[in-house]
Amino acid sequence: MPDAPLTPVDVLVLGGGAAGLSAALSLGRSRRTVRVLDAGEPRNATSPHAHNLLTHDGTPPSALLAAGRDEVARYGVEVVTARAVAAQAVDVPSDAGRDGAGSDGAGWAGAGSSGATHEPTFAVRTADGRTHHARRLVVATGMRDVLPDVPGLRERWGRDVLHCPYCHGWEVRDRRLAVLATGPRAVHAALLVRQLSADVTLLTHDAFAPDAEQRADLAARGVRVVPGRVTAVRVEEDALTGIVPADGDVVPCDAVFVGTRAVLDDAVVDGLGLQTTALDFLGEDVGRAVAVDATGATSVPGVWAAGNVTGPQHALAASIAAGSLAGAHVNASLVTADVAAARAARVTTRP
Repeated sequence: MPDAPLTPVDVLVLGGGAAGLSAALSLGRSRRTVRVLDAGEPRNATSPHAHNLLTHDGTPPSALLAAGRDEVARYGVEVVTARAVAAQAVDVPSDAGRDGAGSDGAGWAGAGSSGATHEPTFAVRTADGRTHHARRLVVATGMRDVLPDVPGLRERWGRDVLHCPYCHGWEVRDRRLAVLATGPRAVHAALLVRQLSADVTLLTHDAFAPDAEQRADLAARGVRVVPGRVTAVRVEEDALTGIVPADGDVVPCDAVFVGTRAVLDDAVVDGLGLQTTALDFLGEDVGRAVAVDATGATSVPGVWAAGNVTGPQHALAASIAAGSLAGAHVNASLVTADVAAARAARVTTRP
């Protein structure tokens, strides 16, 4: 028996992480109908604890998300475990700046794609074959971290292979630390990590060669530089103990910091036609992010974005703040639309 049609909602939130749930909280408390579509793959899933989050420092990420889902449920927000596999705008009038983009005959958008409304609406298809409709979207699908191709690195991710000294640095202070380079941003990372320990090694991994000025900075702080490609990590008794270069001795270390490349959910971001911006960090291409204004509004009318989808530097606190702000502005846009609709209805019902 086929599933019953889904009731359209005011807002679909794509992604049930910190940013998505925070947006849903703002909207639920504004008495909006909200559905969160959560694929269940948070970026910090492998981290045992979340840090640098005021009043919740050290809480496991899974516990934070569970508490967040409980909180939004109090305000009628529906959280659905589902992966968005396609998204498009439908019923977009020419004065919304999209000229009907998205209503291209794909067919799956379903009811409501006749172009009869006066504001953009959206259809999102999930992996289970169902289609969800909403007046507004909040894209909080985050990003996927792509690590350097070093055997064993991914398996230690979030434990002793780390990306953020602010999120994980205190826990590895005064230990033997390394920075695995993916490009010139590694010098900045190594100097940040040096604040945590006097024993820091920068492994260039053939990704770049520090210039004379960079070498002087590193030498001044006592950071060792090891050239050559890294071929593996050494693990003993479920703990990182060293980095293995192709040539030379094993570099002992207890944790390694590594920059990643930010990969977005193309099905959602490109399906909606969201404008993205290239991410350049100190001369290194590190991926792309959804372009937003100060409120989280994207290039597509009716779509907001928040959290790591707008930049990988957003830690939990920043993602929560961005989600809350985006949710408030989504509600404000709906209020404006509701006022316009109510005024139009009064005009048409006058004798």
